[in-house]
Amino acid sequence: MLTVLGFAMIATFLVLIMTKKMSPIAALVLIPALFCVAVGQGAQLGDYVIDGVEKLAPTAAMLMFAIVYFGVMIDVGLFDPIVRGILRFCKADPVRVVVGTAVLAAIVSLDGDGSTTFMITVSAMYPLYKRLGMSLVVMTGVAATANGVMNTLPWGGPTARAATALKVDAADIFVPMIPALGVGLLFVFALAYVLGRRERRRIGYLTLDEVLEPQTETVLVKAGGAGDGHGAGVGQASGSGSAGSAGTPGPAGTPGPAGSVASGPGAEEAPDGGFQGLDPNRPTLRPKLYWFNAGLTVALLTAMILELLPIPVLFLLGAALALSVNYPRMADQKARIAAHAENVLNVAGMVFAAAVFTGVLTGTGMVKHMADWLVGAIPEGMGPHMALVTGVLSLPLTYFMSNDGFYFGVLPVLAEAGAAHGVSPLEIARASIVGQALHMSSPLVPAVYVLVGMAKVEFGDHTRFTVKWAALTSLVVLAAGILFGII
Repeated sequence: MLTVLGFAMIATFLVLIMTKKMSPIAALVLIPALFCVAVGQGAQLGDYVIDGVEKLAPTAAMLMFAIVYFGVMIDVGLFDPIVRGILRFCKADPVRVVVGTAVLAAIVSLDGDGSTTFMITVSAMYPLYKRLGMSLVVMTGVAATANGVMNTLPWGGPTARAATALKVDAADIFVPMIPALGVGLLFVFALAYVLGRRERRRIGYLTLDEVLEPQTETVLVKAGGAGDGHGAGVGQASGSGSAGSAGTPGPAGTPGPAGSVASGPGAEEAPDGGFQGLDPNRPTLRPKLYWFNAGLTVALLTAMILELLPIPVLFLLGAALALSVNYPRMADQKARIAAHAENVLNVAGMVFAAAVFTGVLTGTGMVKHMADWLVGAIPEGMGPHMALVTGVLSLPLTYFMSNDGFYFGVLPVLAEAGAAHGVSPLEIARASIVGQALHMSSPLVPAVYVLVGMAKVEFGDHTRFTVKWAALTSLVVLAAGILFGII
């Protein structure tokens, strides 16, 4: 009964947010509360929620102060050179823009933290996607999938959890998997190229003059766009309100027309509604403190990788130091905090709402019954192929469960079943990490709310677009692992 209700609760949640019948926050709170009552454990709802909040509170604190820290770093201009370099590479070509998104997300993912990866990637790429009228769900989907593949780094979390759960060395899991993960990353780049080609066909090959400079007029030339065989249309972004200026974006996740105004992180909007990209003259810049901010960021990421202090504490200290040094005046500090308050509130609210979902799922025993049912459904004849089974199961299980729940609750059972048929724990451990490309778009991953929140994309739109590509990427990694004899 709990198994059926568990799957029903997850399905109800996904359907409601993907059809936009409920907001993610409302669905994360109300749906589990309703199912908790349905299983006859309504009296324990408060305990389950508090347990969930206690487990996710450090994550919420980390995300809150990470958003403030990286928001300040964006304000002071730390990432301006990166943005300029990427934009020069992209040259307003949708194919280069999407491939650049994948490359940037993969590189920044080396720090092992999804939330910082998404903040930097969105801050760099959002203005260009908006300016060219490109689909924002392409940006979020590619970034999440690239980060998911890179999330298998030993300091990223899943590999360390698998090593701990099965009492094996993390290096013995990760190093042999490098070829398969490399194939997965190449697949993400190929996917980005295909999606970029699709965007180019839809909006045409665009040229964007002086995209990095503030301007009162920007001309977009559309050459051979979809449905226009050979003609060239011109749109203007100017204060005169002429055709193509300050186009109103469509619903979140849907691109506005070419010439629409960027309003997200890293973008500036001129008083007259014209697009300015990263304004090189914005008053929040602190060029004289550039190397201090760069050093502080490197030190922060190094301390995080070396685990010198808990990550929430590191970001709390980092945010406080960054604000105090860059903006000594109290009024300026308050202004910077207020500027990023919307993102902080959205993400923190989503994390605490997710605590209700995970608390009920775990507290009622639904997640255990679901995992036991899936493991019990494995045919006896599949015993010698438990590594393959583990890899396939890692996709849905890490999507619908937390990494802790999967690696510490389910993986040991799968490893025990494999050991009975001569399958080594290392093979099981390696197979268990292939689902991370899909896991990074799970509603139970707090970092994904940073991604969709900063990109101003509806979570349902992101899910509907990304899941199929992320699942395919995970299957490619699994197939490569089998082909190379790693799994």
